[in-house]
Amino acid sequence: GKLLQNKLTELALKLDHDLIESLLSDKKLKEHFFIEKSVKKENILVFDKDKFISFINNKEFLPDSFTSFKNKIGLMSNDDYLKEKGDVVLAWAYKDCVLEGGQEKEDQKRNEIFYNETLAPDDIDRLFEPKALTNFKKYDGKGGHKVAKFNSNDNLIIKGNNLLALHCLKQKFRGQVKLIYIDPPYNTGSDSFQYNDKFNHSTWLSFVKNRLEIAKELLREDGFIFVHIDDNEQAYLKVLMDEIFGRGNFTGLITIKSTPGGKQSSKNLALMGDYILVYGKSETAQLHGLPLSTKHIEKYNKEDSRGKYLTERLRQHGVAEKKEDVPSLHFPIYYNEKENKISTTKKKRYNIKVLPMLPGGGDGRWIWGKKKVERDKEFIEIRKVKRNGKHVYDAFFKKYLSDELKTKLPSIWEEKEFRNEVGTKELKKIFEGQKVFAYPKPEPTIQRVIECSTQVGDIILDFQLGSGTTCAVAHKMRRRYIGIEQMDYTEEVAVKRIREVIAGDTSGISKDINWKGGGSFVYTELKKWNEEYMNEVKKTDTISKLLKIYEKMKKEAFFRYDIALSKFDEKGFKELPLKDQKNVLCECLDKNHLYVNLSEIDDSTYKISAEDKKLNQEFYKTTV
Repeated sequence: GKLLQNKLTELALKLDHDLIESLLSDKKLKEHFFIEKSVKKENILVFDKDKFISFINNKEFLPDSFTSFKNKIGLMSNDDYLKEKGDVVLAWAYKDCVLEGGQEKEDQKRNEIFYNETLAPDDIDRLFEPKALTNFKKYDGKGGHKVAKFNSNDNLIIKGNNLLALHCLKQKFRGQVKLIYIDPPYNTGSDSFQYNDKFNHSTWLSFVKNRLEIAKELLREDGFIFVHIDDNEQAYLKVLMDEIFGRGNFTGLITIKSTPGGKQSSKNLALMGDYILVYGKSETAQLHGLPLSTKHIEKYNKEDSRGKYLTERLRQHGVAEKKEDVPSLHFPIYYNEKENKISTTKKKRYNIKVLPMLPGGGDGRWIWGKKKVERDKEFIEIRKVKRNGKHVYDAFFKKYLSDELKTKLPSIWEEKEFRNEVGTKELKKIFEGQKVFAYPKPEPTIQRVIECSTQVGDIILDFQLGSGTTCAVAHKMRRRYIGIEQMDYTEEVAVKRIREVIAGDTSGISKDINWKGGGSFVYTELKKWNEEYMNEVKKTDTISKLLKIYEKMKKEAFFRYDIALSKFDEKGFKELPLKDQKNVLCECLDKNHLYVNLSEIDDSTYKISAEDKKLNQEFYKTTV
C-alpha cells in the first residue's frame, strides 16, 4: 500500500505499461501527465515522463525524514537536490531577475529596477530588442569622417549600456567572438559599482550574471573569456561562472602580482595582486603556449632531422643533495666514446662513467630519472668539459625549439610589466602627463591574454572598455575588436587613445612589436530616448529648469504604464528637495524606452536620419 519514489521513477523511465494504464485511469492524472497530439487525423496521447518524474521527486511529494530535512536546510537547486546535481550554485535575492544596470556617472548611486523573468517576460524581451544606432563616425589615418558604408570587418566602438549593446550584437556576432576580456567593477565600495546599498552584493551578482549569459552566446565554440577581478568577489564569481559556462570548462585562475608592496587589508594581510578567471566556451577551446622573443629563438643554433635545438646540462644546476635524499636522481651514466652510445647499466664496452659532479666538486644530481634517460638517450650528448683545471665528461640534453613553443601559460604573472603603475604611465604618456583614468590595465597584460588565446584576424570583445587598453592592444596586434562603454569619458579617453594608436603611438607594447600605426575603427552610439531625459534631469540644478524638462517629457517621453500623471501635484512636487524631485521624474520614466528600439526606427518621433537608417540596415543585415 505504499508508493515508492525510486520504483516509480524506474517504471516511468521504462514506460511501464501497468504504470501508464494506471495513470490513464484517473481523469486528473491523465490531464496532468499526458499531452494530446493529432497525427494523421488521429488523436494520440503522449506520456510526459519528465514532468511525471519531476512531480514524484518534488519536495512536496512523499517526503521521508531525510528528504524533509534536506528541504528544510535548503539543499535544492532548480528543484534538483545538490547531491544529485553534483554542482555548487549561488543563490541570492533577485537571481531570476534582469538588472538593466546603467553606469552614467562613477560617483552616482542608483537604485535599479529588477525585471523578474517570470512576471515580466514581455518587458525583458522589449528591453533586449536590438537598438537603433546613431552618430556613426569612422576614424583612420586621415582623422574622423562620416561612414559611407558599414563594412562587417570594421573594428567597432559602441557607446551605451553594455547589457543592451551586447544584445544588439547577438544577431550579427553570435558564435563569432574568439576572446572576451573584461575588467568589471570589483564591488569594493569605492569603485564604479555603487548601486542599491541594501542589496549591493546581490545586485553585483545579477549585474554580472546578466552580462555573462549573453557573452557566452557570442563566443565561438573554441573561444575564451578572461574576467579580471580582485579578492572582493573572486570566489563568488568563480561559482557563478561554473554555473554559466560549466565547471568542466574552467581553464584556470591566473594570479597577477600587480601591487609589489601590497595594499593593506582590514585583516592585516598585504594584498599584492588580483586575478583573472579563465573559461573556455567548450572542451575544444585550447590556449596557446607563450610566444618566444627573436633573441631567445636565436639561441637554438643547432639543427638535426627533428629541427632546431640547443643543449643544456642534464645535471641540475647548483644543486647538491645526498644520494639518500633523492636516490632516483643519483646514478651513473655509462658511455662508449668510440660508438657514441650511453647506458644506465654497466656493460663491458661502456668504459666511461659519467656522474653529475658539481663545478666546485661534490655530488650533484640529474634532472631526469633512469627511465627517462633510457627512453630519451638519443637526445643526450656526452662531452669533455674543463672543470677545476681538469677535463671530465658531462652529460647534455637536446632542447628542441618545437617543444618550447608548446610551453603552457603560467598561472602566476609576476613580471614588472604587469604592475598597476605600468598602465598608469602608459596612459599618462598618451595624455601628456594627465591622469585621465584611475586604474588602466598595462598593455603587456592584455598582450599576453591575446597571444595565448587568439590568432591574427580573430574577433576580440571587451564590454567594460574603460580606458580602451584591450582595443588599443588588439589594434596593434592586428586582431578585430569590439569595445563597449557607457561612461561619459568614452570619447575623451578610449576613442582618443585608439586614434593615437592609428597615428603610430609609441607607448605600451609598440616598441616591442615594432608598431608604426595604421588601421581604422567605427564609432557609434545607442540612440538614447528616455535615457536622454534622465541625463537632463540629473544635470539640472534648479526647480524651474526641472519643470520645463517635465513639460517636454509629457510630450515626448515614455512614462511607466502605472503612473497616473493626472495626479501629479506640482505644488507638492515643488516642496520636495531637489534631489527627491529628480528621483521622482527618473522613476516615472519607463526603463524599457531608455534607448530607441530598431523596430521603431521609422517612427518620425525619434527624428532618425535617412543616413543612420541606411547604416543600421547594413549593420544588422550583414554577417561576419
